[in-house]
Amino acid sequence: MPGADGDPTDLDGATNDHIALTRLLAAYADVVTRRSWPELPELFLPDAPVRVDTVTTPPRELVGPAELGAFIGGAVERFGFFELVILNARYELPSIGAPDDARGRVLISEIRQERDGGAWSTTYGVYQDRYRRTADGWRFARRAYQSLARTGSDRAFPFPALDTDP
Repeated sequence: MPGADGDPTDLDGATNDHIALTRLLAAYADVVTRRSWPELPELFLPDAPVRVDTVTTPPRELVGPAELGAFIGGAVERFGFFELVILNARYELPSIGAPDDARGRVLISEIRQERDGGAWSTTYGVYQDRYRRTADGWRFARRAYQSLARTGSDRAFPFPALDTDP
């Protein structure tokens, strides 16, 4: 596992990168759970593309944290309770050739309760991320979300192809 300068023998740097990326994911889950959309720009590059594929509707292509916040805000408005939970995360840390770029895969769940009627539901999904190290720390450079399963459905959705783009 390479470290902060891309050196594969720098375990301290690798640990720092891992911790920083874990903190970025935790901050994202916290912002979304609290619906604090003005905090999203601290987590994303300004022009970061975000793809949202719920599988049952056409995928949405968004650009930047403001557009993402508006989309998610509208999508969760109907819930009186909403919590984004990170189930697992795996990172491919920087390499010697790209010391400021990393990628990751994040499995998540959303626990929700309808504001009207009180029905509970749960969704499961996966983010395939690209991260970029900036002067202010690691930021999301790209996110691609796909639903994997949800309560009320009698099937799970296929796991998306792994992100292999450079």
